[in-house]
Amino acid sequence: MDKKSAKNRIDKLVVQIDDLRKRYHVLDDPAVSDEVYDSLQQELAKLEKEFPDLKRADSPLERIGGEPLDKFVKVKHQVRQWSFNDAFSEAELFDWQERIEKLLIKNLGHKPKLEYVCEIKIDGLHIVFTYENGVLVTAATRGDGQIGEDVTKNIKTIQSVPLKLKKPANIIVEGEVWLSEKQLNLINKQRKKDGQPEFANPRNAAAGTIRQLDPKVAAKRKLDCFIYSWSGGTDKIPTNQLAKLEELKKLGFKVNQHYQVCKNLEEVISFWKTWDKKRKSEPYWIDGVVVKINSVDYRDRLGFVGKAPRSTIAFKFAAEKVTTVIENITVQVGRLGTLTPVAHLRPVKLAGTTVKRATLHNEDQIKRLGVKIGDTVVIRKAGEIIPEVVSVLTKLRTGKEKKFVMPHKCPACGSAITQKRAEKGSDSVDLFCTNKQCFAQQQRGVIHFVSKKAFNIDGLGEKIVVQLMEEGLLKTPADIFRLEKDDLVGLERFAEKSADNLLDSINQVKTITLPKFLYSLGIANVGEETAIALANKFGSLAKIKKLSDSDLESVEDIGPIVAQSIADWFSDKNNLKLLDDLASVGVDVQNQKVSIKSGPLTGRKIVVTGSLSSLSRDEAKQKIRQVGGDWVSSVSKNTDYLVVGENPGSKLQKAKDLGVKVIEEKEFLKLLK
Repeated sequence: MDKKSAKNRIDKLVVQIDDLRKRYHVLDDPAVSDEVYDSLQQELAKLEKEFPDLKRADSPLERIGGEPLDKFVKVKHQVRQWSFNDAFSEAELFDWQERIEKLLIKNLGHKPKLEYVCEIKIDGLHIVFTYENGVLVTAATRGDGQIGEDVTKNIKTIQSVPLKLKKPANIIVEGEVWLSEKQLNLINKQRKKDGQPEFANPRNAAAGTIRQLDPKVAAKRKLDCFIYSWSGGTDKIPTNQLAKLEELKKLGFKVNQHYQVCKNLEEVISFWKTWDKKRKSEPYWIDGVVVKINSVDYRDRLGFVGKAPRSTIAFKFAAEKVTTVIENITVQVGRLGTLTPVAHLRPVKLAGTTVKRATLHNEDQIKRLGVKIGDTVVIRKAGEIIPEVVSVLTKLRTGKEKKFVMPHKCPACGSAITQKRAEKGSDSVDLFCTNKQCFAQQQRGVIHFVSKKAFNIDGLGEKIVVQLMEEGLLKTPADIFRLEKDDLVGLERFAEKSADNLLDSINQVKTITLPKFLYSLGIANVGEETAIALANKFGSLAKIKKLSDSDLESVEDIGPIVAQSIADWFSDKNNLKLLDDLASVGVDVQNQKVSIKSGPLTGRKIVVTGSLSSLSRDEAKQKIRQVGGDWVSSVSKNTDYLVVGENPGSKLQKAKDLGVKVIEEKEFLKLLK
């Protein structure tokens, strides 16, 4: 092939490969197989090797990574780089609008008509791209806003970044480089195998990849990128943010499709709430919504304050992991006698609520974490349970921290304690109070009895139960139905109206289904699903009371330990007296089975670990039942699917060990259809 023909062929190959790249990596619409794509690249590589002087600056082979760099060169930004101020509540968002309205009124002489563009805020790495005549010439990190580092070679390995635009534009754009959780898991798996420390999250991995001196490493990690800002260059910038995004797409950039024009803050808040629920449905991390005034003119008039533009604010989602200080550690006694250490915290906002306590689980966990009173710790929201301490920031210790030791006797009643393994196959050992009449156990038992999944008595929450038990008005659950108006009126929180309301609520729940009643009794190892299984198998409380261990084990998923717990409960004279007392005060247990519908998951056993973004645990449970599935609380060899949400627990490893199929939320939602 002569040089002229080679040039013509190279030009056509570059255009064809770039078109296929865009369809696959930007439009998510692959036109050909990987084999065809690779074949075209191999032909181009052969021609570039034969005619090196014909190699183009926008050659797609730049994406495989070139020679390693000695160091990163500093780059002065042509356009000053800014960060955004944050809002964490609706009130802060309205305060921001009030401030910018006042400034614009002063500047314009009249009240402006504000319109906003909302874009999801991706937790990645900010990069500045400069194109000359439509060709990428530099890509740089934000740095201090004025000086960044040239990471062009690594950025060129990202398939979604165009090396040449659809028009010969001279522009500066900004975007977010990100890594999917799927890729993070693959990278960490290899790093663990190689004896290297694992990346903590996708953002850290993306940042670490972009700062690799060897572009070939960056190429292997399959980063991605969204462009969201047109901030400079000699070409005319569109007059509003919406037009910017639309024009960026026409130029060939990958723009995140989840943006919306909002006419007021009510629409902004609605968009924010929607994505707060949906954020885990995407492959990238989302930590909020960026709210921008649509008009470029207004944005220019507002200017900047500190290091942030006044016209833009990051409306952040509530944090799910924060730091605080442990001010004290106490021990809580559960309804089954379990002694659980609880950290009392310096109050801190977590997942939208103020947190003052976090569980430390047991003595083994305290030792594993090395927790001391006075420590600065990281806490997280774990599913829908009480927040937990996950790590200690030991470098912040002052030397005044105090070691915590578990008590040798029950802190509630002073009785002896015993040790039991936390669960079969676990190394952790829990401590238990041996006194079944322990006041703390009775108190937790009554709280469980009135809980949402049991009798669900409106107005009788944990604080009221504790108050009534401390006043001596309640000892057992049956005493709830013996309460009279005179007992309540005059107590703190109770006037005549509130007393009447509580008594009405109590009377309304005297009739209860058998599954809910069984759950309310607080039998060890009997959760909601086991209660349903018992009711559906045997049909009445009278039959269940007389069952032997072997009878109980005939129920699917009830093994020897659960069967023993149920049989022991119904053989205890105090428990049988409670049943008689409940009957005598008018509690009517309906021998009603829970209907199991048929559907795509009929007969399938589903376990969920971690928190789901689109469904609460109760909603997931209901959806599974609606399509014939069986919600199961623990993983076994009989489990069909383990659904993994955010912050999965030990069930994930157990599922892997047993070969149980593990699926993510997206696939789970498809199964529910």
